[in-house]
Amino acid sequence: MNNLIDKARHLPMRSPVKTISIDPVSLDAPFRSQPLEMRITAPVEGTNLPIVLLSHGDGPSLYLPSKDGYGPLASFLAGQGFAVIQPTHANSKIAGLPHSEPGAPLFWRMRVNEMKHIIDQLDAIEAMTPILSGRLDHDRIAAVGHSMGGQTVAMLLGARLTDAKRPEDTDVSVIEPRIKTGVLLAPPGRGGDDLSDFARENFSELNPDYSHLSTPSLVIVGDQDVNPFMTVRGAEWYRAAFEDGPGVSHLLNLVGGQHGLGGIAGYDAKETGDEDPDRLAVVQRATSAFLHSHLNDDDPSWSQTQKVLETNAAALATVETK
Repeated sequence: MNNLIDKARHLPMRSPVKTISIDPVSLDAPFRSQPLEMRITAPVEGTNLPIVLLSHGDGPSLYLPSKDGYGPLASFLAGQGFAVIQPTHANSKIAGLPHSEPGAPLFWRMRVNEMKHIIDQLDAIEAMTPILSGRLDHDRIAAVGHSMGGQTVAMLLGARLTDAKRPEDTDVSVIEPRIKTGVLLAPPGRGGDDLSDFARENFSELNPDYSHLSTPSLVIVGDQDVNPFMTVRGAEWYRAAFEDGPGVSHLLNLVGGQHGLGGIAGYDAKETGDEDPDRLAVVQRATSAFLHSHLNDDDPSWSQTQKVLETNAAALATVETK
């Protein structure tokens, strides 16, 4: 029960189940100079658990961009029946790779490889965490990513990338067909002239081509997500994946939402300028509903969510469909 939620209480959700957080889980990764650290949050009971790979962003905090962040989202999704695996990506301040290594500071290619490696090693992950042994459904895998994590997930879902500063990174495709669906939370928009001078000079890998994003996906953005540090465009910059991606069927636009999307990265986090329990609940419930409906053919959660947003919660968010 959450007494802080008002209008979002009308959005459908399952009765939360008891969950457990397993931390740390350390996975050998030969393509990295150090093991990959993860947190896994999952229901205490049940089998055939669908898997969510949750990719963190590259925010200013020390700990939130790691396996230790995004508790509001990870805990909620686990309570809704998912096994949530959170890698600490190479760009993390707390346990990432030194910036002297190739690909720094965002390590876009390494981030993709880390997500693929987790899928490759699901049997090993179950073996090292006996409480999960035999309980994960390896055929129902989804991915969710915020900000830079949104671009990471988008590439796994089919988006491509060209980095003008790295000739070897031209029209790169790293699609991962084992991931069946995904949710992109405030993913970066188009590169080139849409970037600020600083971003174009320092983050040239922020140049996604969403026209190849073919996997069924949802994009969630905030209509007040204005970031002149990264883009000369306003909040509309973050709509690119929806506008260009053939697999992106819906855009959820949060009224008053900024880049923190109501507080998905952490409870009472100072960097969340738009912290709001209702807004956070919309993101939580919409993400869960979309994933359940796209991993289970007969699950009506997403259509029910859309209907409620159109009637009882239109002041919180709007849904665009194409």
